[in-house]
Amino acid sequence: MDSIEQPQLTTEEVSRVIGDRVRDMRQDLGLTMERFADEAGLSLGMLSKIENGHTSPSLTTLTSLANAAGVPFTAFFRGLDEEHDAVIVPPGGGIEIAHEGDGKGRTYHDLGALRGPLRQIEPVMVTITKADEVFPLFQHGGVEMLHMLEGKLEYGYGAKRYELVPGTTMQFRGEVAHGPTRIIKLPVRFLSLKVHNISD
Repeated sequence: MDSIEQPQLTTEEVSRVIGDRVRDMRQDLGLTMERFADEAGLSLGMLSKIENGHTSPSLTTLTSLANAAGVPFTAFFRGLDEEHDAVIVPPGGGIEIAHEGDGKGRTYHDLGALRGPLRQIEPVMVTITKADEVFPLFQHGGVEMLHMLEGKLEYGYGAKRYELVPGTTMQFRGEVAHGPTRIIKLPVRFLSLKVHNISD
């Protein structure tokens, strides 16, 4: 019987997957890089290299990161199996995640992402039911697309402001500061789809 040839992972691919996991866990905890590095006993420069896949962290470093994130050591290796199954999220499903834009009346549901070293798409359903707090502005690599499903809001992109109503689609580069600037009609619900640069 012929054996099945397994794909060979490079050190760079392993480092990238671990970096992705570290960054995702930090962001899920709502921590800045400075805060997370401090809690893990690492320098900010080292954490930056790890998150960007530019270095292979030692077992000691990974243990420190796992303790700081409150996750099992093996969590950093999720995705190395190169799974290629389709990701299905049923209606009303998705995992509620911690997000830097968290606040009263705001929820973020991760709608699932393919695992592996080249994971590039981050789909999130955003629901806003209260408008009594200031919203933060966001910046990230890659591009983002918003599709408005319910409600009405003003969305800022750099110095410009756009009014979004159900059915509106907006696409922009993530490096420019962006985010909701005024809620016009509640509840608000929109799909955010981030497509990250391969080099990020």
